[in-house]
Amino acid sequence: VQLQASGGGLVQAGGSLRLSCAASERTFSNSVMGWFRQAPGKEREFAAVINWSGDRTIYKDSVKGRFTISRDNAKNTAYLQMNSLKPEDTAVYYCATKLDKGLPIVGYDYWGQGTQVTVSS
Repeated sequence: VQLQASGGGLVQAGGSLRLSCAASERTFSNSVMGWFRQAPGKEREFAAVINWSGDRTIYKDSVKGRFTISRDNAKNTAYLQMNSLKPEDTAVYYCATKLDKGLPIVGYDYWGQGTQVTVSS
């Protein structure tokens, strides 16, 4: 499975960005999708996850109410809508997937290349 993340960029605090993650396989519809991020000098951390059908999600506490994860199985694509961005959201954002009907936040098998999000104050 190949994942292609896109949509990152430079935005001012309070602004919005929408990340996309396109998957290469039809098995996407049976897979959980997660977004993770890694800030400079820090370990990669979980941000959001959505189950295979798109009706269940989990968010990191610090992004709840600001980020929304979604997916379109017909397009093999997942999204992360990020609103009210803060400088502390600056990181490389990665999408990841695994064949799982649950909502795991660890143990992902396939990773995208990452897209840089920079939020200026």
